[in-house]
Amino acid sequence: MTATTALQGALRLTDWGLIRAQGPDAASFLHGQLTQDTNSLREGTARLAGYCSAKGRLMASFIVWRGDADTLYLACSADLLAPTLKRLSMFVLRAKCKLSDASADLPLYGLAGTEAAAWLGDAAPTTLWASANLGTGQVIRLPDVDGTPRWLLAQPAEVPAPTLPALAANDWAALEVRSGVVRITAATVEQFVPQMVNLELVGGVNFQKGCYPGQEIVARSQYRGTLKRRSLVFHSAAPLAIGQEVFHSDDPAQPAGLVALAASRPDGGSSALVEIKLSALDGGSLHAGAADGPLLQRGNLPYPIPADQG
Repeated sequence: MTATTALQGALRLTDWGLIRAQGPDAASFLHGQLTQDTNSLREGTARLAGYCSAKGRLMASFIVWRGDADTLYLACSADLLAPTLKRLSMFVLRAKCKLSDASADLPLYGLAGTEAAAWLGDAAPTTLWASANLGTGQVIRLPDVDGTPRWLLAQPAEVPAPTLPALAANDWAALEVRSGVVRITAATVEQFVPQMVNLELVGGVNFQKGCYPGQEIVARSQYRGTLKRRSLVFHSAAPLAIGQEVFHSDDPAQPAGLVALAASRPDGGSSALVEIKLSALDGGSLHAGAADGPLLQRGNLPYPIPADQG
């Protein structure tokens, strides 16, 4: 497995896209749609957020930050940008907010390692989810992974790419998996209530804000009963794919979980963030694709799961 502490460089994130919400009502409009409090989002900060169906299932997930007083940006999986933009636009109605695809105007880059920190210099935010201006672009501090610092950079298309070593897409994906922060993709739309992918544990759900689609179900999942599903890191000697089902060795008839994110390794294996029944962690073994498929070995999350939840 690639040593994440050695990863250095930059990668153009072609599998990410960017939505621009612009206008005096942009923050209040998004506040009524997302799991996050965007009304209080200040310049200089970013937050995670989810966009749920009426049944509380995640249709998209975002990194949200404020570009200026009237502009918010939402970074999401590129394969969900068009349908998400279309759906959000249906609810703008009379709000003074214009939604648009900013992916071509502001391409996104993933930056990792001490060389990236040196390249960013004083512009590098040091606090988790802080954002800062970098020339005409903006840079957001992402969670570190095994000591490797990471940033998300959005900058105008005419600005040259960061002068850093090329970071392999699989290496960035491995950092994303091991961060434990989910990114909903087309393969996992409406598969998870936010808590199933630990979104509230990483700050992506605000339980004090007002209503949003699916809010009642999300709140009920939090406050009534014990959560029965969570997402954990697993490793396999075989390739894994986002959306692939996971089975317990003692229950071949029905899946015990679903791969939420996956990254291939140079040895041909994979690491994955897997949404799993907590009961499936007791005894037996977990396998990809079928109860006799490739074995999954549990890895480590960088944050704790509540003691009564695995």
